[in-house]
Order: sequence, then structure tokens, then C-alpha cells
Amino acid sequence: MKTQFKTLLFCIALIGFTACNANNKKQDLVYTSTEKVHHDPSKQFIKVALLLDTSNSMDGLIDQAKAQLWDIVNELSYAKCGIHKPNLEIALYEYGNDRLNGNEGYIRQVLAFSDDLDEISKELFSLTTNGGEEYCGQVIQTSLNQLSWGKNPDDLKLIFIAGNEPFTQGKVNYKDASTNAKEKDITINTIFCGDYNQGISSYWKDGAQLTNGDYMAINQNKTTVHIASPYDDAILILNQKLNKTYVVYGQRGRQKKEIQMQQDSNAGNYSKANAVSRTVSKSSHLYKNKTWDLVDAVELEEVSVEELKEDALPKELKGKTKDEIKTYVAEKSKERDAIQKKIQELNAKRKAYIAKQKKGTDNGLENAMTKAIKEQAKRKKYSWN
Repeated sequence: MKTQFKTLLFCIALIGFTACNANNKKQDLVYTSTEKVHHDPSKQFIKVALLLDTSNSMDGLIDQAKAQLWDIVNELSYAKCGIHKPNLEIALYEYGNDRLNGNEGYIRQVLAFSDDLDEISKELFSLTTNGGEEYCGQVIQTSLNQLSWGKNPDDLKLIFIAGNEPFTQGKVNYKDASTNAKEKDITINTIFCGDYNQGISSYWKDGAQLTNGDYMAINQNKTTVHIASPYDDAILILNQKLNKTYVVYGQRGRQKKEIQMQQDSNAGNYSKANAVSRTVSKSSHLYKNKTWDLVDAVELEEVSVEELKEDALPKELKGKTKDEIKTYVAEKSKERDAIQKKIQELNAKRKAYIAKQKKGTDNGLENAMTKAIKEQAKRKKYSWN
């Protein structure tokens, strides 16, 4: 299942790439509250739902998902549609776990559509496995019913489901669920953990083909290979400087800052290279924290400094005038931009180095997903630079 999860995540990246086919319509985010994100209806969007089997045999899948999340996000961040870079929302479901409600098909929505990468990472690390019944058709239908997929025909809407039991299990027929997905312009991609032909005989391939999605089979026990580079230490030093540019605000600011630090630690627990990958993600346009960071909130017009109350301000800004606050935030924004630019420059050298070292290395899931992502992206006229 390791492989499956990784595939799911990587597919997310794929999704981002495909969403660029909205005829280059203006893509501006409009935020009306700190809790909900509202998008202009004319804007393209990439929405990916990851449906992960968390039964006993899926420990490897979950582990690989944790280890590969940031590489996938980074791959997604390179996607372009014309001169525009797509935004991304990810939803997460677990299924097939005995700890879940049997009356609801052993299915749980872990996270509704979110662009909060730290929150997505946090929820991934919260997943644990246990034996259970794995109902693919039902978890697909549940995600169709519960999530806000929207009706914009320019949005790219994808489901990635990973597992290793027959696709036909459960009361909800996967063909009916696929028909409903197709009616909503949602593509289902399936990832079977095991032998390719076994996945075909257990209808995982058919589950993908019904919506013109991709079927993948991966070795679930394959270990993720992280390649170190001579640029890693410098990037990690920049991450420490980057973290100092975040200016917390509001009731949840401090808590969300702690989550950010915890996800830094979680990434580093896998390897230094994985921590570097997360740092690179934090330097991309996909990593925004408008609900708790004043720099992002002001940039994205989430809040107005004039309307901020004293009790919403961090310690260093209490008692400051509105002009002083604006100046402070502007300086932090400028500092962050410079740090992120340095990270991107070092990462370009890091990518070139890793490409040379990868010749004898094969992360099966990642390679399979990358191929699937780029093939689907062609249909939406995405490009990578």
C-alpha cells in the first residue's frame, strides 16, 4: 500500500498540471473569511480527492505517502497553463479500517477540499491501519456526494483511489459510482497494490477506464529512495530563515505555526532530503497560509490591516500604529520573497544533481504516477518548465 499512497499523492500533482486548461481565464482568489475560501466562478481549479485504503496491509502505502508528499507537491508546482500557475485543493478519505463505522461502509472523510498543505501533511501523519472491509464503489460514491466539486467546466477534478482488494466489494457497484463521476466530469484513477494482471482481474483497471482515467499497479513494499545533494544543508538553513518571516495573527495563529513546525519535523524524520523537499514546497506558490500568517493574508487580501483588532495581533505588533504594522508586514514579505528565490535557485541545481544520480534508482510508484500525470496533463494543455 506504500506504493499506492505515493501514487495517489503524485496523482495530485498530476491534477494540478491538468487544471490549466481554462482558456487562460483570469485566476484571482477572493477570500471572504478566514475559514472558507471562495473562488471566482470563472477561474479554473484543480481538485483532487485521495481515497486511501488503511486496512492492515496498507502500512507501506501510508508510509510512502508521508515520505513522498513534498516531492509530489513540488512536481505539481512546476506546472503551467500558458503564463498561469494552477492552484490546488486536496481532499483525503480513508476506507477499509475496522475502527471506522461499519454502517457507513468503513469510510471516513479525513479532510474536505483544502489548500492548506500543512494540514494535509498533518492528517496524513495521523493515519493508522487496522483490518477491515474495503468497499471501493462506496468510498468513491461517498466522495462524490460529500465534497464540493463545483460546476465549473474548466476545473480539473480527479479521484485517486489506492487499495489491494477486489474493486467489486461492497453494496455500491463501482460502475454506478463511475457513471456518477463521469456525469460530474470527474476522472477516477486507480492504483492497485500488487501484481498488474491481478489488478486487472479484480477490476481496478476497469474502474479507471470507465471515466478515461489511468490504472496503475505498484509494488507496495518498495522503499522510497531519497537522494542527498550538496545543496541540502544550504536549503535547510534557508528554511530556518523562512520560518522567521511568518507573522501569526488571530486566535489560531500560534497553533497553526506549531503545526508548521511539526510538519518540518515530520518530513525530517524520514531523511534530510525529504526535509529539503518540504522546504522547496514552502518556497512555491502552492504554499500559502492566509488563515494565520499576516504576510500571506495581506497579500491575498484575506484581511485589512485597518480592520485588525489589537487582540488579533502578535506580541511584536501590539501597540503599533497601522502604518507601522503595514511597514513591518511589507518588510517580512520582501524578506520572504528573497529567501524563496534563493531556495528555488538552489533547488534548480539540486534537481540537476539528483537527475544524474537517479539512473540506478527507481521509485516505482513515483515514476508511474509522474507518467500518468503528464499524459493526462497533455489533454489540458499543461506544460512543465
